[in-house]
Amino acid sequence: MKTSKEAVVSPGASELPEAAKTPRRTLNLVAGTIGHFVEWYDWYIYGLLAAVFSSQIFPSDSAFASLVAALLTYAIGFVVRPLSGIIISPLADRFGRRLILTLSIAGMALGSLIIGLTPSFATIGYAAPVLFLIARIIQGISAGSEGQSAIAFMVEHAPANRRGLFGSFTNMASGFATLAATGAAALVTSSFSPADLAAWGWRIPFVIGGILGIVGLVLRARSEETPEFEAGALVDQKSGAARLMDLLREHPKALLQAAALSAPAVAYYTWATFLPTYAKLTTGRDLASTLAGSVIGLVLLVIIVPVCGALSDRLGRRKIFPIIGAIGMIVLFYPMLLLLNQPGFGVYVLVSASGWVVLGIWQSVYPTIQAELFPASVRVSGIGFAHQIVIAVFGGTAPLIAAAFVAAGQPMLVAVYMIAIVALSLIVYFTLPETGARGNRDTVALADPEVLEGEHLVSSSSMGTYEANRS
Repeated sequence: MKTSKEAVVSPGASELPEAAKTPRRTLNLVAGTIGHFVEWYDWYIYGLLAAVFSSQIFPSDSAFASLVAALLTYAIGFVVRPLSGIIISPLADRFGRRLILTLSIAGMALGSLIIGLTPSFATIGYAAPVLFLIARIIQGISAGSEGQSAIAFMVEHAPANRRGLFGSFTNMASGFATLAATGAAALVTSSFSPADLAAWGWRIPFVIGGILGIVGLVLRARSEETPEFEAGALVDQKSGAARLMDLLREHPKALLQAAALSAPAVAYYTWATFLPTYAKLTTGRDLASTLAGSVIGLVLLVIIVPVCGALSDRLGRRKIFPIIGAIGMIVLFYPMLLLLNQPGFGVYVLVSASGWVVLGIWQSVYPTIQAELFPASVRVSGIGFAHQIVIAVFGGTAPLIAAAFVAAGQPMLVAVYMIAIVALSLIVYFTLPETGARGNRDTVALADPEVLEGEHLVSSSSMGTYEANRS
């Protein structure tokens, strides 16, 4: 595919304006979706298996202390994420979404391979936790540049009346990644003896994640840049630092709204990475059975996300996400965790599934809303700045805070903590503009003059060359 400048200077005779606006959506959709899946599979598998490998890599006098050390290392990735989001996101707005997405998946795969292949503390001593720390820093940098770049990439490649659906694919991929990671954790914990699992069985999912990352890298390297970015880049040649200043000066309200849209991640990370451990610590349930129960619940998430995303293209975004999703979390979280005190595998499945239903409604729509809040010139910067800071503060610390509540003998405070954050976010949701059900508008944002001007330049030049070649 030609770059924007080439499209203006020397388009071919067959490059009519409509052709320029119709990229190979299938390849781009697959590259964006599979790449996002690999990114988050590698991210979630650490949290799910921390209780298994913690004593091997972070030995201590007690199993709980080893788990806390492993979770602290997990949280390091979240600390790095906002720094990456702030520094790298403007580069995606300056040089393109495709470049950053390709680099991010390479880093995530490398981190996963380091974790999977690092020898135990007994073999190499303190080098083991240091290597884990380095891997989590690399993964934090990668994840910090991934989410917002993938959202912009998917939504900008979408047909005008399918942006809700295409935007939901990013979280469908992350939901499927959570499902796959949970399934992989359940498989290895049930397939190996405790000794073999602790010695080497836990490494298999990490190595698989690294190999899948290489596949995703190849697909992303073959994908195309988004037409909306290329059109806007013709008009706006500002540096990354200048874009960040424009974002802070011109879009403070959108930043607050985007942050509130991401804040329920505290519940997502608790449900995704700590609920099985929570059930084990509070009720003595077997970890393998809780992981299996989470897999069943996650199937609902993967189904609900694209369905609600598609509905948002017809019914509007705000009706589905802030009203139903957030209120559902507020109403259900406390009684569901209370119900978990009852014995039985079916009880755990009900609790897990109920949480994933309301989380799925939230997940389906917020990426598209975030993309539509910002013009293309600062879209990745805006989403990244808001989302990654919120994820670092609430998402990365969620398992650690939940573990602290459990250790203090107050497990139900986990539900209170999640409900409080979601309730505060709900207040902001009522200020959101309605960005869905708007028909076939030309730009992702409600108004983006730079993109429209750039598309006009491409169309005028392409049509002029086409007419000249005809004559």
